[in-house]
Amino acid sequence: MAFNSNLFLKNPMPSALKISGQLVDSARPCAAAMHRSVTKQIEYWARLGKSAEDNPDLPVGMIREILISRQEAAAGMLSDCKFD
Repeated sequence: MAFNSNLFLKNPMPSALKISGQLVDSARPCAAAMHRSVTKQIEYWARLGKSAEDNPDLPVGMIREILISRQEAAAGMLSDCKFD
């Protein structure tokens, strides 16, 4: 099965959105812990949630690792895997 996520646009257009203060307040400590802005934290949650909805049979932890792996690959952080 292929992992489905269409949220990796190269040049997304910024949009102003109204979101609840409660969501912003919830994102603030997570953003600080992960060295992200509050906006980037909410974008991350949205990307993770969208990917989870698109792939309901995959555990969220696996989806999170796939998203991380894709960013590592885009940054050129690839290494060979050796199996015995």
